[in-house]
Amino acid sequence: MDYDIADPGLADDGARRVAWAGRRMPVLATIRERFRRERPLEGRRVGACLHVTAETANLMLALRDGGADVALCASNPLSTQDDVAAALVAEGIPVFAVRGEDADRYYRHIHAVLDVKPDITMDDGADLVTVLHTERTELAPIGSTEETTTGVIRLRAMAEDGTLRLPVVAVNDSATKHLFDNRYGTGQSALDGILRASNILLAGSHVVVVGYGDCGRGVADRADGMGAKVIVVEVDPIRALAAAMDGYEVMTARDAAPIGDVFITVTGNKHVLRMEHFERMKDGAILANAGHFDIELDLDALGKAAVARRPIRANLDEYELADGRRLLVAAEGRLVNLGAAEGHPADVMDMSFSNQALAAEWLVGRAGSLEPKIYTLPAELDEEVARIKLESMGAGLEQLTEAQERYLSGWQEGT
Repeated sequence: MDYDIADPGLADDGARRVAWAGRRMPVLATIRERFRRERPLEGRRVGACLHVTAETANLMLALRDGGADVALCASNPLSTQDDVAAALVAEGIPVFAVRGEDADRYYRHIHAVLDVKPDITMDDGADLVTVLHTERTELAPIGSTEETTTGVIRLRAMAEDGTLRLPVVAVNDSATKHLFDNRYGTGQSALDGILRASNILLAGSHVVVVGYGDCGRGVADRADGMGAKVIVVEVDPIRALAAAMDGYEVMTARDAAPIGDVFITVTGNKHVLRMEHFERMKDGAILANAGHFDIELDLDALGKAAVARRPIRANLDEYELADGRRLLVAAEGRLVNLGAAEGHPADVMDMSFSNQALAAEWLVGRAGSLEPKIYTLPAELDEEVARIKLESMGAGLEQLTEAQERYLSGWQEGT
């Protein structure tokens, strides 16, 4: 078996971490058990470019138990948990991921996964599919899945340009993904990463959240809950209005720059904080990205303007400017929840990765019949994930009476 990981000797540590995460993922465990019995992915090859974490490992094991041959690489150079990579290799799953790998190695790993000639690809950010369309055009998977908002945006742009050549399930658009993973997962894990990197007190500080989608809303909500004074920066008037009515100050990035103590970008766009903002920030301001790629912060410009740069703590670098101000960057501007912490809790990734597993099964069941466009996982599968999750939490779900069902489905009965 070909693989490229940091240290196979970490497998035992990784196995314990994977098992712990698995105990917090009852929905995926239920699907995995059915997959083990029914083998819906028998004979299929799955090539995944995802964050190599304990939660992802449980997804890979579920796909394997469903009959698939699986290969995995990292979707972010700083997100790999090296012990988890070793544990998967020990399970016979090829992994190509090393925490801190450079760009050349990152893309070599993507090519290594594509070398298995996958029938289905899984992506987090669309890097794998992009390489598939630009450099590995000889490959023709039956379909792909996409985990994150940034990736879906890129894929929709490909579809609009007419260049997308395979069907893609936008797993991110499933309600049990974006309403929970994005809001509750990112909301908690982004702050977890910032606090691990800096050990600051959030209460009483000004936290500037740039972007108020589901992820930004979650970050703002959690920061507010910890006593921070939250400021929201948003370009969309509807989202900006929602932030204002949720009780947050809404202003431009330029106006927020001299006020903020902590800046968290959650946009999926590039250079939303740049030199014109850095020049106005106070000494000691912390910059973090919880979007996707590290380009949300214009670190090239910051690096050129700095007279010195040095690590202050693990995952926290200090940029000293000519006027003596020091700006602190968490996790090199990469995803702070994975670069400085452990990513989303397993409890919420349980739903996201259950959607991934069901999407793979859905694609296999429709192989050859789907057009090359973006699909949403059917609502009944989304609801199945929610129902299993509720049951695992001991929650009860109310049922409509026959009279209520007739009323909702008809028009004859008035007030």
